[in-house]
Amino acid sequence: MDRHAEPHLASTELELERLAAVLLKSRPGGEVADKTGSSPFDRLAEAIKAGEDPLGEQFCRLRSAEVRRRDGAVYTPRPIVDAMVRWAAGTGRNPDRVVDPGAGSGRFLLAAGKAFPNAALVAVEPDPLAGLLLRANARVLGMDTRLTVLSADYRSISLPEIPGPTLFVGNPPYVRHHGISKYWKDWFANGARQLGLKASKLAGLHVHFLLKTHELAATGDYGAFITAAEWLDVNYGDFVRKLLIRELGGTSVHVIKAGTMPFAGTASTATITCFRVGNTDTGMRFRTVTSVDGLVDLHGGVQVPPARLETSSRWSTLLRPMQSKPYGYVELGELCRVHRGQVTGCNRAWIAGTYPGELPDSVLKPVVTRARELFEASPALENASALRRVVSLPFDLDELDTGALVDVERFLDWAKGLGADRTYVARHRRTWWSIPLKDPAPVLCTYMARRRPAFVRNLCGARHLNIAHGIYPRDAMATSLLDSLSAWLQGNVSLSAGRVYAGGLTKFEPREVERILVPPLEELHERTTTLDIGRTDARRRERSRVLSPMAAD
Repeated sequence: MDRHAEPHLASTELELERLAAVLLKSRPGGEVADKTGSSPFDRLAEAIKAGEDPLGEQFCRLRSAEVRRRDGAVYTPRPIVDAMVRWAAGTGRNPDRVVDPGAGSGRFLLAAGKAFPNAALVAVEPDPLAGLLLRANARVLGMDTRLTVLSADYRSISLPEIPGPTLFVGNPPYVRHHGISKYWKDWFANGARQLGLKASKLAGLHVHFLLKTHELAATGDYGAFITAAEWLDVNYGDFVRKLLIRELGGTSVHVIKAGTMPFAGTASTATITCFRVGNTDTGMRFRTVTSVDGLVDLHGGVQVPPARLETSSRWSTLLRPMQSKPYGYVELGELCRVHRGQVTGCNRAWIAGTYPGELPDSVLKPVVTRARELFEASPALENASALRRVVSLPFDLDELDTGALVDVERFLDWAKGLGADRTYVARHRRTWWSIPLKDPAPVLCTYMARRRPAFVRNLCGARHLNIAHGIYPRDAMATSLLDSLSAWLQGNVSLSAGRVYAGGLTKFEPREVERILVPPLEELHERTTTLDIGRTDARRRERSRVLSPMAAD
């Protein structure tokens, strides 16, 4: 909408509320009933009728990103809304009812209202201001008589039975498990148990909404939701994957790469999941979308049969058939195992530096504790002197000599005062004081950052905590070959190989690192030979340069 054509948009939430109240008095044709600022308000109504959302945009400007992130209020861009509604219309079904579980200002619901002019519209929106904006938008579009706004948590609602199908469409709010109360976590666990599915209390709010949708839906209902893509692979996503296969009737998954910026100001990988309740026999289609233009049609993708869906613990691998594989390349996992670093359970106690007393050097191990240490060390971590150290104690403290044991016992009394013996991790170790550090990995890599990962040769034998992954060859590998492998990974692995979270953080889980395609060992060996020859020639040239003045004399 032309900025000069806008009325004086609100600078506070109270002003935005008053603006919506004026529009609520408008006639369905877009004319404002009272004459307060009639011309600018008419132009505002015209923008709403054209499919724009000036009220929602102003709402997003007034509410800070931090507050909206806490509430899961991330508003969906119009191209994504249009694609999902277009998919629903293209199924050939005409719903009697459209439900948006997190309606916001009504972007999905009102677009669906245009596509299905005879459908009842049900918006679930607990934020009273967002609900007011939705009603104002609906009034301008003449849809207010079809609209019901439920100011409630979606998980608590019920819907009356209707003869025809219901379309569920929208963007379920993304709230991490930290922001979910014990009551709702227990609700989720009980609901999953009734379906014979395993639930994780680490699941986010969008996963709860999928369970509730199954609870409300009947055979023949259908829908499309856009969510964060992490459920494709993470452990708590097992519930979503099984729910789609066995109960909700998933039909397709469309992964929108982070580079397309599916949400304004948020670099995150998103997934549009389409479903039809009762569809449990045909499998699902999978595809990757790398541009907004690719959202024109949500009917493409590679068909994956139900049996493979059931046996695949990570669904991002199902996108592999659409990706070209260079001849002879293999997955890194065929050559190496990738292990996440150790969790201490209480860094304040176990990372040396806070304890005021003395500890023997024999129990202090140099360790990588910050991703920055790897970024700065690339291509090789050669000196452990600048690294912090972790207190690494044996299972059996009697292995320590008498003097060391006295010092360690003093330390353990101090650590208990910090609660280091009562953390979840400590209570599930063989002994609470013994951190099972993995052997030094020949290659270390970062796994979460806003930049591509660093792959670093670990020449000083440092251990690593859970801020990094260790890469361990399955079979003995020559030092020169490890150098070449690490260098190739450093130069060729991009952010696109990982999973992007809200805020632009890209995360590489161990199995994702193992799925990176690398040249075969023969080619890496050739690269190693070429690299060695280049180094030798460089040394000869340097020696010649140094000796040439002497030869001239």
